[in-house]
Amino acid sequence: MPALSAMSSSKPALLTIRDAAERLNVTPRTLKYYEERGLVAPSRSEGRYRLYSEQDLERFARVLRLRSLGFSLQGIVELLKRPVEPMGDGRKGYSSESLREIEEALAQQVDALDARIASVRRELKEAQAVRGELSDDLDYIRRRIAGEKQETLFEARLAARRRRKSEGSEGSEGADE
Repeated sequence: MPALSAMSSSKPALLTIRDAAERLNVTPRTLKYYEERGLVAPSRSEGRYRLYSEQDLERFARVLRLRSLGFSLQGIVELLKRPVEPMGDGRKGYSSESLREIEEALAQQVDALDARIASVRRELKEAQAVRGELSDDLDYIRRRIAGEKQETLFEARLAARRRRKSEGSEGSEGADE
């Protein structure tokens, strides 16, 4: 009998998604979510069931700890790319070099998001201008349907257009603040 127990202990135990979720105190859906995001890749059984190793559970636990500390998923991805190394006090952590690499990667992501935000703000400003023009056009059409004279409305449209231009030039001075 001892040979049998030695044989079974040589192969690492794999847990089903339900058992892994229970052990980590999360739902199976949470495990699937992080897998979908590429943070963990469990092995699969012949029947395509997810099977989690101890290493997978440690990685999940690390992801969950980082999320509880407020890290974004992108930040966690960057952290997981770097190895955790033994520190002098027996704990594990990131080397100074790894932390600098993580800092650089996250700073690049922040810069990319800042550029995207600026682009969206420009697009929003353009959309607001178009909306204003359409609103004026709609008002003109409604007033024409109501029977107002074209000449009177034409003067009102020109005045509205001049007003928008003057508001646009005044607003652009402080737009970057």
